[in-house]
Amino acid sequence: MQNSEAMALSAALLAVAGGLTQRINEGVVARGFEGLRPAHGFAFARLAPDGATVTDLAAHLGVTKQAASQLVDEIVRKGYAERRVHPLDARARLIVLTERGWACTRAAEEAAAEVVRGWSDVLGEGEVQALREQLGRIAPYGPIRPAW
Repeated sequence: MQNSEAMALSAALLAVAGGLTQRINEGVVARGFEGLRPAHGFAFARLAPDGATVTDLAAHLGVTKQAASQLVDEIVRKGYAERRVHPLDARARLIVLTERGWACTRAAEEAAAEVVRGWSDVLGEGEVQALREQLGRIAPYGPIRPAW
């Protein structure tokens, strides 16, 4: 593959990822969840299903503990998460999604499904399935982080 072809593929993948992130966020807002940014969704993904500490969240997002703590303060203040006593470490606090946080997560899943259905309209169901499988073979393992 020539460098120009590699750059074209890279640009297309980045455009799709950026568009998907934007459309999920728009879908969340359209479903009545205000005051959130895409970065919040990346945090929600780490908090589900069993919660996480601020340290865990910082590592997941690739930010400092201070930045993760500020994000947690924000989503707690907005009613999407709450702090609980950590069951294994009395010094730590476990951040868990509230029912509002879970509802927002479900709204994001619905919005993502709408986007993928649109891809099926363009590519066909079989091609979307093949794309998922192929991307799964080359996608890195680990946290999916926002592009800060």
